[in-house]
Amino acid sequence: MSESPVKTRRDGAILEVTLDRPKANAIDLQTSRVMGEVFRDFRDDPELRVAILTGGGEKFFCPGWDLKAAADGDAVDGDYGVGGFGGLQELRDMNKPVIAAVNGIACGGGLELALSADMIIAADHATFALPEIRSGTVADAASVKLPKRIPYHIAMELLLTGRWFDAEEANRWGLVNEIVAADQLMDRAWELARLLASGPPLVYAAIKEIVRDAENSKFQDAMNRITQRQLKTVDVLYGSEDNLEGARAFAEKRDPVWKGR
Repeated sequence: MSESPVKTRRDGAILEVTLDRPKANAIDLQTSRVMGEVFRDFRDDPELRVAILTGGGEKFFCPGWDLKAAADGDAVDGDYGVGGFGGLQELRDMNKPVIAAVNGIACGGGLELALSADMIIAADHATFALPEIRSGTVADAASVKLPKRIPYHIAMELLLTGRWFDAEEANRWGLVNEIVAADQLMDRAWELARLLASGPPLVYAAIKEIVRDAENSKFQDAMNRITQRQLKTVDVLYGSEDNLEGARAFAEKRDPVWKGR
């Protein structure tokens, strides 16, 4: 049996997911399906609270679609598995924080995969691009997401030219949260993951669902769904032990103990 292209490491409530498919961590259909299973299981495991996604090696985070596999018969519109390409960007009800630790080149679908995370930390040597334009195709997920994340004209420039840009520029446009030295990338990712893992998971779930629901909603419509508890995660939160624990801990001047229920 061939070695899995996706490595996982679990430590308490944190799951580290490493796309490790030499030489460049490109994603074919099989790899995408494996990633989908990994992130689905993370989503559904009540003991896990935060995931870190990174790439194996020091040069590539992910260059996206495996063109060699495509030449050998992998269809671009084939079965990517649960969660769509890379297992994350179309995974329904992913209500837990995901951190992308970009350790090198993130281009095409690899950049789209990073955009599927909630936070992006980049190594100082990381580089980015959406070069699909040069091969006569479209960066579909990036075309949807990028103009909503950074200034419209910058997003359009990157989509229409396919040019490369470095971590400093990505940080300038707010595309990444922070830049760290390459040898400190995973330490920083784990530090952030531990901070998130110590927080209230039901609140995180509500935040993520509210953000998704509000994306295409009018402000008052979104607020009505929240206040009337029409969103599942909000309804669960407002009737939870954790909701009471937060108030009690504040009144008692102590740190809350979150149970996720």
